[in-house]
Parts: sequence; structure tokens; C-alpha cells
Amino acid sequence: MTWGKRLFDLGLALLLSAVLAVPFTLLLLVLLIRDGRPVFYVAERMKAPGVPFRLWKLRTMTAARQDSGVSGGDKSARITPTGRFLRATRLDEVPQLWNVIRGDMSFVGPRPPLRLYVERFPRLYAEVLQSRPGITGLASLHFHRHEEYLLSRCGTAEETDAVYARRCVPRKAALDLIYQRNQSVCFDLVLLWRTGSGVLLRKMLGK
Repeated sequence: MTWGKRLFDLGLALLLSAVLAVPFTLLLLVLLIRDGRPVFYVAERMKAPGVPFRLWKLRTMTAARQDSGVSGGDKSARITPTGRFLRATRLDEVPQLWNVIRGDMSFVGPRPPLRLYVERFPRLYAEVLQSRPGITGLASLHFHRHEEYLLSRCGTAEETDAVYARRCVPRKAALDLIYQRNQSVCFDLVLLWRTGSGVLLRKMLGK
């Protein structure tokens, strides 16, 4: 990560943290009343091969003692009504501002992968994770909805894992590497704008 990208991330994260402090606190209170504890979901992700970090999100599913792997149709029944709203608006990812401030993540980059896929595809992720993981990115914009469709059709954790590994990992990695070769602050601004405008459009259309 260049110093310019890091300074951009840090400045924007601090600005958004200040702007969102009050509404985010109110949102936490609503979630606490509606869905109870825990409000946050904290899980291990990888920012480089062999380098894990704790990713913070708002909880969107009913709590489970054991929860591993990517989310597919096998987990859809656990998504709460509040969680569906949070996912649709991406408000569940607001706590990742803390990950950006810490330097675990960037605003734009590949989505941080699970350890099991980094270990299963070491050569691929050695390339992809040369970029700092991001809250959004080229793969998030161009493949996320298709990924959701593919995984929603899976009925078991084993099927979800197989579909994700075979059909999602390589396609997302290809897009992440295109971003890596063309990364710039201007490109990041374009991707952030498209992410924000896309969320607003889906909200207005009720999707």
C-alpha cells in the first residue's frame, strides 16, 4: 500500500467516524433492542498469507455456537429481518472503519478472505493479497450479486464451499488483479462513488 492510499484511507475513515458517531450509536441501540446481544460479529480474516486480523461487522444472523465458511443458502434462514436491511444498505460494514483506521483494511481492495481459502489457494492469494483488503472493490461491484445468487442455491455447507471455491474464488481474483494493476486514488474514488450510488439505487428500488 502506498503512503498516498494510506493517508486517503485514514483521513476518510476518521471523517466518516466523526460524521456517523451519533447515528451509528442510535443504530446500535435499535439493534440491541430488536435483536439483543451480541450486536457485533467479529471473525478472523486474512490481510496477507499467514497474517490474520479480526474483521468487525454488525451481526446480521442469529448467533450460532459454530459458524464457519462463507454464507450460502444453508445459512439463509438465520438472517434476521434487521440483518437483511443492514446487508442491503451495507450498514453492517460500518464497523470496518475501525479496521481501516487500524490499517488492517483499505476502503478499496479485495474482500478479506477466510484462512481456509488462502491456505487452499496459496499462489492465487499470494498475488491477490499484495493489495490491502477492502470494504469494497472491483470484484464487489461486478460479481457480488452473482456470487449471492450462486451461493443462495446451495443447500449445505459442503455445497456452498464447493461452489464458492470453484466458481467464485477464481472470478473474484481475476477482477481483484485487474484492480491491482490499475490502482490509483482516482480509481478508488470512482469505485467508492459507484458503491455508494449503487446502494442508494437499490434502496430506492426496494431491492
